[in-house]
Amino acid sequence: MNFVHVTPFYVIFISFDLILLQCMKMQTIGWNLKEEYLPPGWICLVCGVPDQQELPRNFFKLAKDVYTPDVMAASDCMLGKIGYGTCSEALAYKLPFVFVRRDYFNEEPFLRNMLEYHQGGVEMIRRDLLVGHWRPYLERATTLKPSYEGGVNGGEVAARILQDAAHGKNYRSDKVSGARRLRDAIVLGFQLQRAPGSDIGIPEWYANAENELGFRTGSPTASDSNDASFLQNSVSDDFDILHGDVMGLPDTMNFLKSLAELHAASVSDNNSEKHYIRERKAAAALFIWEEDIYVARAPGRLDVTGGIADYSGSLVLQMPIREACHVAVQRIQPGKQRLWKHAQARQQAKGQERTPVLQIVSYGSELSNRGPTFDMDLSDFMDAGQPISYEKAKHFFSQDTSQRWAAYVAGTIIVLMKELNMRFESSISVLVSSAVPEGKGVSSSASVEVATMCAIASAHGKNISPRDLALLCQKVENYVVGAPCGVMDQMASACGEANKLLAMVCQPAEVLGAVDIPSHIRFWGIDSGIRHSVGGADYGSVRIGAFMGRKIIKSIASDMASQASSNSNGANPEEFGQHDIGLLKAEASLDYLCNLTPHRFEHIYAKNLPESLSGEEFLKKYKDHNDSATVIDGKRAYAVKAATRHPIYENFRVKAFKALLTSSSSEEQLVALGELLYQCHYSYSACGLGSDGTDRLIQLVQEMQHSRSTPTEGTLYGAKITGGGSGGTICVLGKNNVQSSQHITQIQKSYQNATGYKPFVFEGSSPGAGKFGYLKIRSRAVPKQNQK
Repeated sequence: MNFVHVTPFYVIFISFDLILLQCMKMQTIGWNLKEEYLPPGWICLVCGVPDQQELPRNFFKLAKDVYTPDVMAASDCMLGKIGYGTCSEALAYKLPFVFVRRDYFNEEPFLRNMLEYHQGGVEMIRRDLLVGHWRPYLERATTLKPSYEGGVNGGEVAARILQDAAHGKNYRSDKVSGARRLRDAIVLGFQLQRAPGSDIGIPEWYANAENELGFRTGSPTASDSNDASFLQNSVSDDFDILHGDVMGLPDTMNFLKSLAELHAASVSDNNSEKHYIRERKAAAALFIWEEDIYVARAPGRLDVTGGIADYSGSLVLQMPIREACHVAVQRIQPGKQRLWKHAQARQQAKGQERTPVLQIVSYGSELSNRGPTFDMDLSDFMDAGQPISYEKAKHFFSQDTSQRWAAYVAGTIIVLMKELNMRFESSISVLVSSAVPEGKGVSSSASVEVATMCAIASAHGKNISPRDLALLCQKVENYVVGAPCGVMDQMASACGEANKLLAMVCQPAEVLGAVDIPSHIRFWGIDSGIRHSVGGADYGSVRIGAFMGRKIIKSIASDMASQASSNSNGANPEEFGQHDIGLLKAEASLDYLCNLTPHRFEHIYAKNLPESLSGEEFLKKYKDHNDSATVIDGKRAYAVKAATRHPIYENFRVKAFKALLTSSSSEEQLVALGELLYQCHYSYSACGLGSDGTDRLIQLVQEMQHSRSTPTEGTLYGAKITGGGSGGTICVLGKNNVQSSQHITQIQKSYQNATGYKPFVFEGSSPGAGKFGYLKIRSRAVPKQNQK
């Protein structure tokens, strides 16, 4: 039996045949381990648990003085928070490491990349850790074969790396020279100096390294706009645009330029360092450059108002942001497609002619725990001549956590097959390049889905309206990915217009049109640095609570309507007028919570709703909550009243917000708009969807707002958490002037000083996928006479 280095922050597990080590701070969060957390036959040895705490029979306490590195040598798996010590020890012992993310930990991308490179890491979602959904991660980890063969003396290894980096060894490009790599290493020194009360921060050059490492399509900037004409001319030199218009978008022109660089790399013997990066190398061989390529673009979105009330039928106002996802797609005859080695082996093993293969390259894998590539035989989507079920598709992508991201891309194909009866006889190559940051609550997943489906449909001659495109993409996220989101995100990405708010009533998706943003008003997004996931347990439990509340309200209304109609049980006939009976009957068949007005909710139903209710109690009395996107856990308690109240009041707030936008410009207008945002924010918190980071940002906005000496000096007026909550980004409302932008920068710096994390600021807007359409391009290197 073995252990890992232990502090009060760690818990460690061991089994007989499969030994698991885990590190987590359990005593401070009131966490109770349960027998069913482990797969059958596993034993878990735990360290750092209070003496008085009882453990299940398959969990055993370790002595406090045990030296865990010795135990690791006999272990088969370790689970813990990612860190220098845990990563180095796991690699040294070739021990698979199931790890959990750490907020405000700037070195995490490098450590995750190292684990992935040596095939030794599996990322576990924090909520899955806490609710005991461990089995798929542990079973996946035991199939890994870590390949680290380097030194195990950390001091010697670090010294050699620094020495090699300083001399520029193994790095041929000036952009990643020895000096640059050495600068990246220095950040460890800044972290080591950080102490309670210390103001030493991570240098700005490092905070911006994320964009440099990802090699993503950059979002437009002012300087980009100045170079737009240069980019336009450069793109014209590289490609013939046979259909569509780049619309002067610098990020689109940058993406096309990056395609030209890939083309050049595919025919060049000059292997620069940039093309040694796995995703770039794979992308260079992805396309047949002499044939047509289809490109689509879809932006992320800033949730101005509406948020999670979308699944309850609310009016929402969404702004497409400047950052977008680009997807390039090409249809290829199976015999002409250049397959990756493992795909070739898979095809050869079938002993038949080449069949259509889907190959995907996704930029940004350096920053997340996922592989840079994914491939599958398209025949895997078929069963007895028909597309497989959504449940089978979901299971297909959930088998490997490092490849789960592919469901957002490849899932569009199964939805097109099932919903539009499309069939795919050719191979498909897909390149995904997104500048929409992941996990920040600005719909990175929706932008990927919308851009991918638009590009694939266009490449196959299928024209889908923006509204239908969004509805289909929602099915990808609900049924293939398994995230219970509403349609708001996909609609904003597909139907949005630049510098306008998309107004939509989510019943299920009635687009009212675009609302002009008054010239004196501006919206910003500020990222808290706390990762947001719409598929997380918090979002799902709040959604379930809202649907429970709707079912209870319908039941109450039905009982009251029957009582009023029959005047039974001594009811006063004057108590229920005909108008009230009509309302009660309508509420007894309530389709969407947001169709219930706040005054009706408070007058009749609020007092009859429980604060919380267990899943078991609800199912026993009401059978079902009638929501196909979520499943009730009988053992869990759900907050009902707060989750029900939020969408009812949010719908009213959004309507008031929309009306105020069209009123005359005044200080009172701005104050009222800001107040509506604040009310929404605190309603999120009441539902349990707040976070320390977003609350801190809201407080900084309020401090900036109330620090002015006179009302006329106002710049910022309100803010709220956005999207699914539980972290992510806040939306800030302010005047459209230079001083407001300066105050946003001050908030950014104040947050960085307090947390060590420099927030990403979203500003600006861009057209949705429907306005952009698609590009059909062909390399100009192809002789004109060969073009059809």
